Amino acid sequence: MSARVLLLPLALAGCGSAAGLKPPPGRELPPPAYGQAQRPTSDQLLTPTTQQRPQRADELLRQSDERRADEFDLPPRH
Repeated sequence: MSARVLLLPLALAGCGSAAGLKPPPGRELPPPAYGQAQRPTSDQLLTPTTQQRPQRADELLRQSDERRADEFDLPPRH
């Protein structure tokens, strides 16, 4: 039983492919978007855009400023 437990992670680790991704035989990559001349490659399709993975902004607040008066911050009506 313990041999099975040890072989399972080893077998799962071998499932990954080191070669580049290609569509299955008889299938094609998606057509190019409207206005693009070329069809995107698999690497381009797998690379996230900045909108999908935005950069983190770690800029510290260096100087605090007083907020200006908000003329629309009114008390509720009764």
